[in-house]
Amino acid sequence: MIPLLMLSAVGLAIVVERLWALRRQAVMPAGLGAEVRSWAGRGRLDPAHIDSLRTNSPLGELLAAALDVRNRPRDEIRERIEDTGRHLVHRMERYLDALATVASTGPLLGLFGTVVGMIQMFLGAMEYGVGDVSQLAGGIGKALVCAAMGMVVAVPALIFHRWFRSRIDGYIVQMEKEAIQLLDVLDPRSRRAAAVAEPAAAANPLPARG
Repeated sequence: MIPLLMLSAVGLAIVVERLWALRRQAVMPAGLGAEVRSWAGRGRLDPAHIDSLRTNSPLGELLAAALDVRNRPRDEIRERIEDTGRHLVHRMERYLDALATVASTGPLLGLFGTVVGMIQMFLGAMEYGVGDVSQLAGGIGKALVCAAMGMVVAVPALIFHRWFRSRIDGYIVQMEKEAIQLLDVLDPRSRRAAAVAEPAAAANPLPARG
C-alpha cells in the first residue's frame, strides 16, 4: 500500500501541474495571433517586440521564431516553425510519460500486493489451520484492497493522460493555423497577390442574385 500511496501522490502532482501549465490562456492567449499579424503588416517588428513575444507563451515563441527569419524564403521560415514546434510539443508533453507510467504501474502494484497478501494468508493457514472461516474471508478481503487501490490510482491517471494528449493535439493544430496565417502575411508574394486581388474584386463585383 505504501508504494501505491506514493504513486498516487506523484500522479496527483503531475495532473495539477499539467492542468496549470496547459491552460489555454497560458498556451494560446486570446488575440495574440491577430496582434502579431497586425505588427507584421505595419512593419513594427523591432527586437524588443519579438523578445517580449518569445517569453509570452508557447504560441508567442512559435510566432517569434517565424519573425526571427522573416526575411528568408518561405521554405526556410516554415522549416524554422516546424523545428520550434517540435520543441514546444516536447515541452507541453513534459511529465506525461511519467503519468502513463503511473497508470500502467498502479494495477501491477495492486496485484502484487494482493498476491503477497494471499500467499502470507495461505501459508499461515497451512501452519496453524483454517480456524474461523470469517477470519479467512476477512484476510482475503484485506488482500484484495491492494488490487482495488491500484485501480483507483490507475484509472484517473489514464483518463488525464489521454485528455492531456488530446488537448495538446488540439493546441498543435491551432498553433499551426496561426503560424500559417503569419507566414502568409510575411510572404511578399502573398501580399502582392492580395493587393492585386482587391482592386480586381472592386472593379468586377459579383452580380446580384435574383
